[in-house]
Amino acid sequence: MRYKTALSLFLLVAAYYVIILTGSGCAQIIPPTGGPRDTLPPVLVSAVPKDSMTNFTGNKIVLTFDEYIQLDNNMLDQLVLSPTPKINPVIEAKLKTVTIKIKDTLEPNTTYAIGFGKGLKDLNEGNILKDFTYIFSTGTTFDNSTLSGKIILASNGKTDSTLIAMLYRNLDDSAVAKEKPRYYARSDAKGNFTFHNLAPGRYHAFALKDASGQKMYQRNSDLFAFLDSPITISSSGSSPIVLYAFEGEPEPVKTGGNKSSTQNAEKRVKFNTNLDNGRQDLLSKFELNFEKPLRTVDSSKFVFTDTLFNPVTGFQMEEDTTRKKISFKYPWKEDQFFRLIIDKSAVTDTLGNQLSKSDTIKIKTKENKEYGRPKFRITNLDTSKHIVLLFMKDGKLTRSERATSREFSFPLFVPGDYEIYILYDRNNNGKWDTGNYWQKIQPEKVISDGKKYNVRADWDNEILIELRRE
Repeated sequence: MRYKTALSLFLLVAAYYVIILTGSGCAQIIPPTGGPRDTLPPVLVSAVPKDSMTNFTGNKIVLTFDEYIQLDNNMLDQLVLSPTPKINPVIEAKLKTVTIKIKDTLEPNTTYAIGFGKGLKDLNEGNILKDFTYIFSTGTTFDNSTLSGKIILASNGKTDSTLIAMLYRNLDDSAVAKEKPRYYARSDAKGNFTFHNLAPGRYHAFALKDASGQKMYQRNSDLFAFLDSPITISSSGSSPIVLYAFEGEPEPVKTGGNKSSTQNAEKRVKFNTNLDNGRQDLLSKFELNFEKPLRTVDSSKFVFTDTLFNPVTGFQMEEDTTRKKISFKYPWKEDQFFRLIIDKSAVTDTLGNQLSKSDTIKIKTKENKEYGRPKFRITNLDTSKHIVLLFMKDGKLTRSERATSREFSFPLFVPGDYEIYILYDRNNNGKWDTGNYWQKIQPEKVISDGKKYNVRADWDNEILIELRRE
């Protein structure tokens, strides 16, 4: 009897767990696997008025796509409108349509193009409809001339995709500073650009890093390029152009005022040095870098001494054009020790501030074994080109050297990975010179072979530089 009761109880419990497990299994929710991910960009279904329409007279364009569409957050940075309007159109996206409302007065017998770049994409996956362009003409025909080219940074031979190329029908020199271009085109990662649907004629060509969005050359510090003379664009085609971009000389720092822009600004001069953990590079100047431009500098209040505080002569003091750096040139030797004593009143910045107290800086020079000993050999060297080798380390110019012979060496060279740029030193002054548009001076050109060269410490390195024949 007890056995039957125990067996019945066991079967009852087992049945309970079976029901629980079966029920939970039936109630389990399995998410749908779905289809393949959408990787296709939106497709234009219709355009009102239709694309490539002549005798256009409207002020509204509606583009309908096959899926929900959105505009890129930086839509204005993607748009290319030609000819350049005085007033930008209003562009809106809703569901599957993009509406363009033209706010500018359209010119007669003119071809217009609205290029979206990478500004259109679907709503769900963000697939970009690249380089979609809608064109129309207010006349009976289309302008079909093209012009291609490349923008190169004159200082290093590299490219910058943020620059735009510009064409001006107004051939006055000052037009680029006073009005927007007739046409503009964006450059790609390789510096290439192409103008489409151009009207034949003569144009001035420029390139600009348009940080302000005004499409005008407004500051000397703007990255800028120009061709020496106008180009003629014909219906039969035009030869490609190359624009060498440069930044002009910095404008002088104004030092007349002495009022702080903020009432709570700390009233003392701050600076740092270029020492590497207190150690001076044997190949460089010793530098003091100030937070604000200096109004006055008293060289007599900078005193170099040895470790016993005996004055040391031979230091040459220099100030740079920004008035934020003071350099000291000296024939350094390894394992030397110096002190630089700076009097409290040695400098005064543009706010009238001075050092909070006199300061002493300890300097120890590096050892020769911390440097490499590279030997260079150059092929295809033409000394009449006044070639200067520019040694770039971590994106900064660390050394420059005239290439006066096919083989040369350095007893001391800072170790590391280098890119070597070739400067064609037009005026033979040993350094790269920028351009000046208003004086019609092009910048000197620099090219790179795209290679990296390694210099090892305490090592005899042999490096081959192959110049391109010109």
